[in-house]
Amino acid sequence: MNRNSNAYTFIFAIIIVTIIAGLLAFTATSLKPLQAINVKAEKMQNILGTIGVTGVSREDAEVEFNEYIKEQLALKNDGTVDKTTKAFNIGLKNEIKKDSEEQRYPLYVAKKDGETFYVVPLYGAGLWDAIWGYIALASDKNTIVGANFGHKGETPGLGAEITTDWFQNQFIGKKILDESNNFVSVTTVKGGAKAGDDHGVDAISGGTITSNGVSDMIDERLSNYLPYFKNN
Repeated sequence: MNRNSNAYTFIFAIIIVTIIAGLLAFTATSLKPLQAINVKAEKMQNILGTIGVTGVSREDAEVEFNEYIKEQLALKNDGTVDKTTKAFNIGLKNEIKKDSEEQRYPLYVAKKDGETFYVVPLYGAGLWDAIWGYIALASDKNTIVGANFGHKGETPGLGAEITTDWFQNQFIGKKILDESNNFVSVTTVKGGAKAGDDHGVDAISGGTITSNGVSDMIDERLSNYLPYFKNN
Protein backbone atom coordinates (compact mmCIF):
# COMPACT_ATOMS: atom_id res chain seq x y z
CA MET A 1 0.00 0.00 0.00
CA ASN A 2 1.20 3.47 -0.84
CA ARG A 3 2.25 5.12 2.41
CA ASN A 4 1.51 8.52 0.95
CA SER A 5 -2.10 7.67 0.15
CA ASN A 6 -5.12 8.83 2.13
CA ALA A 7 -6.20 5.23 2.65
CA TYR A 8 -2.92 4.38 4.36
CA THR A 9 -3.17 7.41 6.64
CA PHE A 10 -6.76 6.55 7.51
CA ILE A 11 -6.01 2.89 8.31
CA PHE A 12 -2.90 3.84 10.32
CA ALA A 13 -4.93 6.31 12.39
CA ILE A 14 -7.61 3.69 13.10
CA ILE A 15 -4.98 1.18 14.28
CA ILE A 16 -3.31 3.73 16.58
CA VAL A 17 -6.62 4.88 18.06
CA THR A 18 -7.70 1.27 18.63
CA ILE A 19 -4.44 0.43 20.40
CA ILE A 20 -4.62 3.51 22.62
CA ALA A 21 -8.28 2.89 23.47
CA GLY A 22 -7.44 -0.69 24.40
CA LEU A 23 -4.58 0.41 26.64
CA LEU A 24 -6.75 3.00 28.36
CA ALA A 25 -9.53 0.46 28.93
CA PHE A 26 -7.04 -2.03 30.33
CA THR A 27 -5.56 0.59 32.65
CA ALA A 28 -8.96 1.71 33.89
CA THR A 29 -10.03 -1.88 34.55
CA SER A 30 -6.78 -2.66 36.32
CA LEU A 31 -7.01 0.39 38.58
CA LYS A 32 -10.69 -0.04 39.45
CA PRO A 33 -10.10 -2.38 42.46
CA LEU A 34 -7.50 0.02 43.87
CA GLN A 35 -9.84 2.97 43.38
CA ALA A 36 -12.60 1.09 45.21
CA ILE A 37 -10.25 0.40 48.12
CA ASN A 38 -9.32 4.08 48.32
CA VAL A 39 -12.96 5.20 48.20
CA LYS A 40 -13.83 2.76 50.99
CA ALA A 41 -10.93 3.94 53.14
CA GLU A 42 -11.79 7.61 52.61
CA LYS A 43 -15.39 6.96 53.59
CA MET A 44 -14.24 5.30 56.79
CA GLN A 45 -11.88 8.19 57.53
CA ASN A 46 -14.70 10.71 57.10
CA ILE A 47 -17.03 8.78 59.39
CA LEU A 48 -14.35 8.46 62.06
CA GLY A 49 -13.49 12.15 61.72
CA THR A 50 -16.94 13.21 62.89
CA ILE A 51 -16.37 11.54 66.28
CA GLY A 52 -12.93 13.06 66.66
CA VAL A 53 -10.84 10.15 65.44
CA THR A 54 -8.49 11.97 63.07
CA GLY A 55 -5.12 11.40 61.49
CA VAL A 56 -6.00 7.85 60.48
CA SER A 57 -4.08 6.66 57.43
CA ARG A 58 -5.86 4.91 54.58
CA GLU A 59 -3.92 1.77 55.40
CA ASP A 60 -5.24 1.77 58.98
CA ALA A 61 -8.74 3.07 58.21
CA GLU A 62 -10.53 -0.27 58.27
CA VAL A 63 -8.87 -1.39 61.52
CA GLU A 64 -9.76 1.88 63.24
CA PHE A 65 -13.25 1.85 61.76
CA ASN A 66 -13.94 -1.60 63.17
CA GLU A 67 -12.52 -0.48 66.51
CA TYR A 68 -14.95 2.41 66.95
CA ILE A 69 -17.98 1.58 64.82
CA LYS A 70 -19.98 -1.01 66.70
CA GLU A 71 -23.14 -1.13 64.56
CA GLN A 72 -23.96 -0.37 60.94
CA LEU A 73 -27.72 -0.13 60.52
CA ALA A 74 -29.86 0.17 57.41
CA LEU A 75 -33.04 1.84 58.63
CA LYS A 76 -36.49 1.90 57.09
CA ASN A 77 -38.50 5.11 57.18
CA ASP A 78 -40.47 3.84 60.19
CA GLY A 79 -37.29 3.51 62.23
CA THR A 80 -37.01 -0.25 62.09
CA VAL A 81 -33.86 -2.00 60.89
CA ASP A 82 -33.62 -3.78 57.56
CA LYS A 83 -31.29 -6.66 58.36
CA THR A 84 -31.09 -7.74 54.72
CA THR A 85 -29.28 -4.58 53.60
CA LYS A 86 -25.67 -3.68 54.39
CA ALA A 87 -25.54 -0.07 55.50
CA PHE A 88 -22.02 0.62 54.23
CA ASN A 89 -22.99 -0.35 50.68
CA ILE A 90 -25.90 2.10 50.45
CA GLY A 91 -25.16 4.83 47.89
CA LEU A 92 -27.16 7.93 48.76
CA LYS A 93 -26.75 9.39 45.27
CA ASN A 94 -29.16 6.78 43.94
CA GLU A 95 -31.02 6.07 47.18
CA ILE A 96 -32.50 9.56 47.52
CA LYS A 97 -34.17 9.18 44.13
CA LYS A 98 -36.48 6.53 45.60
CA ASP A 99 -39.68 7.11 47.53
CA SER A 100 -39.10 7.46 51.27
CA GLU A 101 -40.79 4.11 51.92
CA GLU A 102 -38.34 2.38 49.61
CA GLN A 103 -35.20 4.12 50.80
CA ARG A 104 -32.80 2.68 53.35
CA TYR A 105 -31.08 5.10 55.69
CA PRO A 106 -27.57 4.11 56.82
CA LEU A 107 -26.62 4.82 60.42
CA TYR A 108 -23.29 4.18 62.13
CA VAL A 109 -23.31 3.65 65.89
CA ALA A 110 -19.91 4.41 67.40
CA LYS A 111 -18.36 3.94 70.82
CA LYS A 112 -15.53 6.16 72.01
CA ASP A 113 -14.26 6.73 75.55
CA GLY A 114 -17.34 5.01 76.94
CA GLU A 115 -19.76 7.26 75.03
CA THR A 116 -22.14 6.39 72.20
CA PHE A 117 -22.36 8.43 69.02
CA TYR A 118 -24.64 8.26 65.98
CA VAL A 119 -23.19 9.14 62.57
CA VAL A 120 -25.63 10.07 59.80
CA PRO A 121 -24.54 10.25 56.13
CA LEU A 122 -25.76 13.28 54.15
CA TYR A 123 -26.34 14.00 50.48
CA GLY A 124 -27.81 17.04 48.76
CA ALA A 125 -27.34 19.73 46.13
CA GLY A 126 -25.05 22.75 46.12
CA LEU A 127 -24.86 25.55 43.57
CA TRP A 128 -23.23 23.61 40.75
CA ASP A 129 -23.42 19.94 41.70
CA ALA A 130 -23.77 17.45 44.52
CA ILE A 131 -22.68 18.05 48.10
CA TRP A 132 -22.42 15.41 50.82
CA GLY A 133 -21.04 14.72 54.28
CA TYR A 134 -21.57 13.22 57.72
CA ILE A 135 -23.04 14.53 60.98
CA ALA A 136 -22.33 12.84 64.31
CA LEU A 137 -24.74 13.17 67.23
CA ALA A 138 -24.00 12.55 70.89
CA SER A 139 -25.80 9.89 72.92
CA ASP A 140 -28.68 12.34 73.51
CA LYS A 141 -29.37 12.15 69.75
CA ASN A 142 -29.60 15.90 69.78
CA THR A 143 -26.19 17.50 70.19
CA ILE A 144 -23.84 17.60 67.19
CA VAL A 145 -20.31 16.49 68.06
CA GLY A 146 -18.80 16.62 64.59
CA ALA A 147 -19.50 17.31 60.94
CA ASN A 148 -17.67 17.13 57.65
CA PHE A 149 -18.77 18.04 54.15
CA GLY A 150 -17.61 17.45 50.61
CA HIS A 151 -18.56 18.73 47.17
CA LYS A 152 -18.12 17.97 43.51
CA GLY A 153 -17.94 21.37 41.87
CA GLU A 154 -18.45 24.33 44.21
CA THR A 155 -16.53 27.55 43.64
CA PRO A 156 -13.14 27.86 45.42
CA GLY A 157 -13.27 30.58 48.07
CA LEU A 158 -17.07 30.56 48.03
CA GLY A 159 -19.22 27.42 48.13
CA ALA A 160 -16.15 25.20 48.44
CA GLU A 161 -15.65 26.70 51.92
CA ILE A 162 -18.01 24.01 53.25
CA THR A 163 -14.97 21.72 53.40
CA THR A 164 -12.97 24.04 55.66
CA ASP A 165 -12.52 23.64 59.42
CA TRP A 166 -13.95 27.08 60.23
CA PHE A 167 -17.27 26.17 58.61
CA GLN A 168 -17.51 22.59 59.84
CA ASN A 169 -16.45 23.34 63.42
CA GLN A 170 -19.39 25.72 63.82
CA PHE A 171 -21.74 22.75 63.97
CA ILE A 172 -20.11 21.26 67.06
CA GLY A 173 -22.37 21.77 70.07
CA LYS A 174 -25.42 22.78 68.02
CA LYS A 175 -28.77 21.11 68.69
CA ILE A 176 -31.21 19.58 66.24
CA LEU A 177 -34.14 19.65 68.73
CA ASP A 178 -35.67 22.63 70.47
CA GLU A 179 -36.50 22.84 74.17
CA SER A 180 -39.76 20.98 73.53
CA ASN A 181 -37.89 18.17 71.71
CA ASN A 182 -39.29 19.24 68.36
CA PHE A 183 -37.00 18.75 65.38
CA VAL A 184 -35.72 22.09 64.08
CA SER A 185 -32.40 20.98 62.55
CA VAL A 186 -29.45 23.36 62.13
CA THR A 187 -29.54 26.22 59.65
CA THR A 188 -26.91 28.39 58.00
CA VAL A 189 -27.72 32.04 58.64
CA LYS A 190 -26.89 34.73 56.09
CA GLY A 191 -25.12 37.57 57.82
CA GLY A 192 -24.16 35.36 60.74
CA ALA A 193 -25.94 33.45 63.48
CA LYS A 194 -26.73 35.31 66.69
CA ALA A 195 -24.71 34.56 69.81
CA GLY A 196 -26.28 31.74 71.79
CA ASP A 197 -28.23 30.40 68.81
CA ASP A 198 -28.27 26.63 69.34
CA HIS A 199 -29.63 25.96 65.87
CA GLY A 200 -27.80 28.41 63.61
CA VAL A 201 -24.31 28.71 62.10
CA ASP A 202 -22.75 31.41 59.95
CA ALA A 203 -23.44 31.03 56.25
CA ILE A 204 -20.63 31.44 53.75
CA SER A 205 -20.26 34.99 52.49
CA GLY A 206 -20.90 34.90 48.75
CA GLY A 207 -21.92 31.26 48.94
CA THR A 208 -25.56 31.60 49.88
CA ILE A 209 -26.91 28.90 47.59
CA THR A 210 -24.36 26.33 48.73
CA SER A 211 -24.96 27.32 52.37
CA ASN A 212 -28.69 26.84 51.87
CA GLY A 213 -27.93 23.50 50.24
CA VAL A 214 -26.13 22.40 53.38
CA SER A 215 -29.10 23.47 55.52
CA ASP A 216 -31.58 21.65 53.28
CA MET A 217 -29.39 18.54 53.17
CA ILE A 218 -29.09 18.31 56.95
CA ASP A 219 -32.78 18.97 57.50
CA GLU A 220 -33.96 16.45 54.90
CA ARG A 221 -31.57 13.66 55.88
CA LEU A 222 -31.83 13.96 59.68
CA SER A 223 -35.63 14.11 59.59
CA ASN A 224 -35.67 10.56 58.28
CA TYR A 225 -33.90 9.28 61.40
CA LEU A 226 -36.36 10.72 63.93
CA PRO A 227 -38.49 7.53 64.15
CA TYR A 228 -35.42 5.50 65.07
CA PHE A 229 -34.12 8.09 67.53
CA LYS A 230 -37.48 8.37 69.27
CA ASN A 231 -37.91 4.61 69.59
CA ASN A 232 -34.36 3.90 70.71
